[in-house]
Amino acid sequence: MAFFFAKDSILHKEQNICCMGKVKKVEKQIELEFQINTSPRILFQRLSTPHGLSEWFASNVNLSGNIFTFIWDDDVKKAVMVEKKENKYVRFRWLNGHSENQTEKHFAFKLDRDELTGDISLKVMEDVGDDDNLDEVISLWNYQIKELKRLIGA
Repeated sequence: MAFFFAKDSILHKEQNICCMGKVKKVEKQIELEFQINTSPRILFQRLSTPHGLSEWFASNVNLSGNIFTFIWDDDVKKAVMVEKKENKYVRFRWLNGHSENQTEKHFAFKLDRDELTGDISLKVMEDVGDDDNLDEVISLWNYQIKELKRLIGA
């Protein structure tokens, strides 16, 4: 089932993710797409570095090895960057609260340039569980991306 909106799109599907020989099922993935009026290089720095992420995504972001620690007012979460292609995409896997029988959750940012117009779109993808409120998740991403756009003047 897919839902499409004029500004954002939501992708709801079942998928399997292979991690170290194990297949873990993710119930849902949301995908939101935003038009961003900036260069891929400027945007990618805000999506893939601790300094860039701390400007709009979390109150503070620290990096130790390949582990990103995201700090909000009273919440701390850790994620590992599992994929990165300069100025194209970055994908993180959350580390907090995973036991052997829990599904792994990821979030990712992907940049696309429209070949005809040259416009840059940012796709935000996040795995969500059955207990996650989709409206809240989408609302939070809309707010976060609004902050990102404000920051870069897009």
